[in-house]
Amino acid sequence: MKKKNARFWVVIALVICLISSVGASIVQTDGGTITYHDITVVTDSGHELDALLLVPDTATVDNPAPAIVVSHGWYNNREMQDLNYVEYARRGYVVISISMYGHGDSEALENGVWWDDENNANGMYDAVKYLSRLPYVDASRIGITGHSNGGLASRQAMLQDYDGLIAAALIVSNDADYYDEDGNFSNLYGSRDVGIVACQYDEFFHRVTLEDGSKTAPRDYMNQVTAQSFLYFGEDPTGLETRNSGTVYTEEIDGEEAMRVIYNPAITHPWAHFSKTVVSYSVDFFDQALGAPTQLANTDQIWQFKAFFNALGVFGFFMFAVFCAIALTDTAYFAELKADGTVEPLPAPTGKGKAWYWGGLAAGAIFGIIAYPLLYTWCNNNRPDFLNQFPSFYIGMWTLLCGLFTILMLVLSYNLNGKKNGLDLAERGIVMNKKKAWKTIVLSLTVVVATYAIVFLSDYLFLTDYRLWCFTTIRAFAPQHFVTIAKYLIFWLVYYIALSVATNGFNFVKLGKNNWLSTIVQMFFVFIGPEIMIGVQYITFFNTGYMWTETAGVGGSIIGIWLYPIVFILPVAALVCNLIYRKTKNPYIGGIIMGVIVCTITVTNTLTLG
Repeated sequence: MKKKNARFWVVIALVICLISSVGASIVQTDGGTITYHDITVVTDSGHELDALLLVPDTATVDNPAPAIVVSHGWYNNREMQDLNYVEYARRGYVVISISMYGHGDSEALENGVWWDDENNANGMYDAVKYLSRLPYVDASRIGITGHSNGGLASRQAMLQDYDGLIAAALIVSNDADYYDEDGNFSNLYGSRDVGIVACQYDEFFHRVTLEDGSKTAPRDYMNQVTAQSFLYFGEDPTGLETRNSGTVYTEEIDGEEAMRVIYNPAITHPWAHFSKTVVSYSVDFFDQALGAPTQLANTDQIWQFKAFFNALGVFGFFMFAVFCAIALTDTAYFAELKADGTVEPLPAPTGKGKAWYWGGLAAGAIFGIIAYPLLYTWCNNNRPDFLNQFPSFYIGMWTLLCGLFTILMLVLSYNLNGKKNGLDLAERGIVMNKKKAWKTIVLSLTVVVATYAIVFLSDYLFLTDYRLWCFTTIRAFAPQHFVTIAKYLIFWLVYYIALSVATNGFNFVKLGKNNWLSTIVQMFFVFIGPEIMIGVQYITFFNTGYMWTETAGVGGSIIGIWLYPIVFILPVAALVCNLIYRKTKNPYIGGIIMGVIVCTITVTNTLTLG
């Protein structure tokens, strides 16, 4: 059977991306019954707000529908609420999913001003006002909900809602306001219907500070005075019967029946925006609070299919990058970058070479484990103002240091072992002439542009992107992000070029009976360091109720969550670089491609300061 060439697989990758986009579009429009609008509006607070507006066919001027504002948490964007906006819109609600200011393509604000009253709860209350003026929205039935800092935005919006536009709010993975300005328990939300999704293993919230300064564990939240006071509509719960999670409690407030409920699933903070259980809670809550125009069971959920198609797009995206790079070497201009046949691995290391091979892999993993938590405080105190994304600065600095450490290990390995054992840097593609180096850069950037063009085309035609939970989000973005990408690019280029040189020029060796075991080993060792850090965090958390970084004082809980994309991206990068190297014997192509892509993913999916 004739072996398929790279152009064939480029076409297959494009077909996969098309299936991803069409499939996700069919799901999110519920077969065409929901109209999607990609909007940017100048809000009442005077800022540009980036949002998705979903309008079911049943919502009309003659039959206005209830509406819901949904918001992501810190360092995310509007698409992270797809599980909710898909299910709400199917049930007949008009839905607006916002990117809070500084997130997605919304206007960036100066550090610390998000919650000033004039900024309308970081865009949440701006979105409420926007919905209230749409002719097909029933302004008496507007709900809000948000995850994490989106929950904080929901709280702030209720406190600013002097016009009574908000009828109901579901706070997900955040605390309510329990006390008034004097420190007394109080019902600050009045007659609105309010609920909380309090995850038992939330890394940030649902704790009470005790007299000795220690804090309760989030899994004990339902037994705390805060939760009980909330369920008792702001009363001091001392001496009162304990109220339960999952039970809706009602009381007449200002002549209206109001409800309070706490849902208490046994999940983590980030899992709340990828949970069928949480979705079932939320659709039940808003059905009871606002009345869903279209009645569906809480188990009738299709957002998982959208998640599947979005994940399929991630696969197609990286598949296209690999085979586009290989296919370009068949063109006349890039022909000299193509290897003569399939690149073979180096002989299996022997003697001291084994120690350098396995020791170098282990050293890289250990360095990453040690440097990651220790670097947090320094980065927090030393970020230059022009680098206006803290997560990108912190992760970028760690990535850069890991790259420099990898380069150091490669220099030592070559001079103390490889050189005398016949390792030829030119033969392995590590050393090349200027002409070849220039074409390497041009080819790599061409691949990145072509690959991201697919993403922008998917966004333009179908309003879809490529994502996999917290692991990666590949999305179209506004032009202002190019400047920020340029600021941070060097952090990722150093590491991913070093990774590719190490993985292919030095460590692509014959292990076992096939040529793939070496690749698997490389993927494992770049994966295992971050995975160990996550394991330590969560084993400690599940056993004690506290994150390891909290008790050790080396960074907050967020740095554990920031590792989620890394455990996915690093082995993917090692594989992508190796697949390209096998056809080009050029370790820089894959390194440059992955460096630019990962930097772009990071920068376009976090908080940007003005």
